[in-house]
Amino acid sequence: MRKSLLAVSAVLASVGIAFLVWGQLVSQRASTRGLEEGRPGARRTVLVLGYGNRSSRANAVNRFRVRAGLRTLRSPHDVVIFAGGAVRGPEPEAQILARYAAERGYAGPLLLETESRSTEENIRNTIPLLEDADEIAIVFNALHAERARALLRARRADLGRRLIRADDDRFGEIPVIKAVAAALALLERRRSGTAGGARRRDPQPR
Repeated sequence: MRKSLLAVSAVLASVGIAFLVWGQLVSQRASTRGLEEGRPGARRTVLVLGYGNRSSRANAVNRFRVRAGLRTLRSPHDVVIFAGGAVRGPEPEAQILARYAAERGYAGPLLLETESRSTEENIRNTIPLLEDADEIAIVFNALHAERARALLRARRADLGRRLIRADDDRFGEIPVIKAVAAALALLERRRSGTAGGARRRDPQPR
């Protein structure tokens, strides 16, 4: 009996590790596919898209996105945009993100978009804020960031050509969130029958 339990535990552990590694690989591919590194001296705009937040305190997903967004910045002239309306709570996600960034010491150029309630609206509403950027990096859940980039390219091919990699995927970072988000995103794509189907708010950590 004990040997059977040990064998089952070993199998479950192997499956769990494989799932986490798979999530990392999926996330890594999505975060780099079709993108180049930024150019030295280029004016960079980093667009951080929020995740549903029920309280005024940034949840774990939003805290990670802020950290990833801030480390993507390269110069004092770079701009960060926080985007997201009040979807799951009373306060716009963008304001929650901005407050957490300030708590981490960020005092650089900052723009907010506080009305959007979907990925499509995130992109549509922030386009006017992206016009002056030499480079654009989008911080999001990796698979949904890829979809957001596709939406930007479809709406504005000129802005799409300015897209670069964000520093939002490092090996071993938030492995559970990456794996779960990847699985849910792929299931959502399968249900919708398209990689870019319209949805209100994606149910997974995007």
